[in-house]
Amino acid sequence: MEPLPATDAALDEIVGEEDLRPLLLDMGRDAVRIVPSCVGLSLALVEDQLTFTLVATDIGVAGVDAAQYLDGGPCVDTARDGQVREVDIDDLLDEDAWSLYARATAAAGIATSLSLPLRDDHSVIGGINLYAAQEGAFAGHHEELAEALGAWAGGAVTGADLEFRSRKAAERTPGRLADLRYVEVAVGILAAGWKIPLPRARDRLEDAAHRAGVSLPQAARLVTSLRPRS
Repeated sequence: MEPLPATDAALDEIVGEEDLRPLLLDMGRDAVRIVPSCVGLSLALVEDQLTFTLVATDIGVAGVDAAQYLDGGPCVDTARDGQVREVDIDDLLDEDAWSLYARATAAAGIATSLSLPLRDDHSVIGGINLYAAQEGAFAGHHEELAEALGAWAGGAVTGADLEFRSRKAAERTPGRLADLRYVEVAVGILAAGWKIPLPRARDRLEDAAHRAGVSLPQAARLVTSLRPRS
């Protein structure tokens, strides 16, 4: 698996005690070694609200992450309560919870996901989200994956400078008129669906895009493409 372009750029900006790039790539290799059908891995950090994403193919893993930051999902809940969650998408589509996440995951061709908490000595500092193209792919591998991916990842991310203030500011300004239109439409959809003011809906869209490591227009296109048809 290789980093998404946004993750690749973010990794170049990190300065700290540990070089996060080789550690993240090692996580991807370990995940595929244990579960060969694994096609995506996201490392999400609670305090800095950033996500670093590896993908095996050009699938919409970052869009799936953005969907759950907007409307909830297993990695968000895992980072909150520290519980391991394995989700088969066929079952998820039959439920009302995480509806945007469910539609985004199905659209990306992902059959199952596994969310593992990432801990330091005192608390949950993030989550590792794994995606596979085969249903039930992670069954029986939870402990092995947690040991392989989580034992040193916590130390790696706490040793790095992850503020990215200039990148956050840049991501808030889409550069083209077409992108602006997508953002306006998506903000309207979210404001109407959640019955919240437009500025608050835009803030939530910006936050989801930033945390998923995608641009604001990319997150907006996700929202518009997954809008339920009447």
